[in-house]
Amino acid sequence: MKIVYLPAAVLSLVLGVATAQQPARTNLVGAVEAIDPANGQITLHTDDGKTVKITPHAGARFLRLPPGEKSLSNATPITAGDIGPGDRVLARGELSDDKTALAASTLVVMTKADIAKKQQADQAEWRKRGVGGLVTAVNAQAGELTINTRTAEGLKPLVIVAGANTMVSRYAPDSVKFADAKPSKISDIKPGDQVRALGTKNEDGTRYAAEEVVSGSFRNVAATVISIDPAANTMKVMDLAVKKPLLVHVNADSVMRKLPETVARMIAMRASGAAGGSGDAAGAGAPGANGYGAGGGQRPPGAPGAAGGAAGGGPGGAAASGTPGGPGGAGGAGGAGMRSRGGDMQQMLEHMPAIKLEDLKAGDAIIVSSTEGTDPGQVTAITLVAGVEPILTAAPGGSQRARMLGSWNLDMDMGGGMQ
Repeated sequence: MKIVYLPAAVLSLVLGVATAQQPARTNLVGAVEAIDPANGQITLHTDDGKTVKITPHAGARFLRLPPGEKSLSNATPITAGDIGPGDRVLARGELSDDKTALAASTLVVMTKADIAKKQQADQAEWRKRGVGGLVTAVNAQAGELTINTRTAEGLKPLVIVAGANTMVSRYAPDSVKFADAKPSKISDIKPGDQVRALGTKNEDGTRYAAEEVVSGSFRNVAATVISIDPAANTMKVMDLAVKKPLLVHVNADSVMRKLPETVARMIAMRASGAAGGSGDAAGAGAPGANGYGAGGGQRPPGAPGAAGGAAGGGPGGAAASGTPGGPGGAGGAGGAGMRSRGGDMQQMLEHMPAIKLEDLKAGDAIIVSSTEGTDPGQVTAITLVAGVEPILTAAPGGSQRARMLGSWNLDMDMGGGMQ
């Protein structure tokens, strides 16, 4: 689902230093962009988008910290030569007046390899214990959410209970990255939102004690391409549901795939079968969640479950950031079981051919998943899937069309990191 970033509030705890006693020192957190061994410098791309040259003091401390740790008790000493591009670094020292350089006395490192291992472990945990789906009811006072989950007996409600220690976060508007998710409250969640939770279900399967809850308000759009502007990384499309133009932005975190015709026809056949009157047709339940999310794949642990509210799956999202796909959904559009054993739609999409904006042309049919932004006339794509003509033809129309592939939303890179 996501990279689980170390909360800023514990930075002083991690470093074991009271910042109030050393007001001249600054903490910078980011990813290593480049190493210059000759000059002993590290180029850091900070989480707020700045580029800073880090020059360690003579005698500076270099520490390797496992992802997820919140103190230095399990840190091990390393050398500057052990740091590589892609590693996450917390650097503490004196920042230059122009804020482009930092003389560091301490560097705490989470290696790229360690983060990848943590993400894999977290994804597996979300797949094993995660649930997700479309929220049908909220009792903020009791800290409870209700979703529908698919069981052998059909759809049944599941009450997700958030306690005092439950971590609750929510996707930011116009962002496709779980790293941008903000601390939230159960009262911020509304019916119709998608949610993923990690926790433990009670014996009769009616209640679920959540350790973590991730929510978001997402938008799935079925459209045809009007024009492409590769230079601006945008395309103008016609929203087939409302018959209005929509501006779609894509960026480095957008996942763009094209379904082979055989795969699209298979999905269309299943979708048509569900729409034709099976007990849990697409309109009956919640859109599916990401594989990278709590139900399916790693993207925050991915997104909420598929139509009808699929349970299970791991954090995972559609976004490339990974940060850290989020839990993915288990179900498929229209309750047709779009998820194959051991995988789900998001995982399937990850194996489809990647495309670029310039690979599309006017008239192509696409489905776009995005967060609900501040401007209804434009969206930033989390996932964009082309080659969906057979699916849209098979869909009954309206909002059903955009649900044919489930929901590829919550981008939750489950893993360890520093924030």
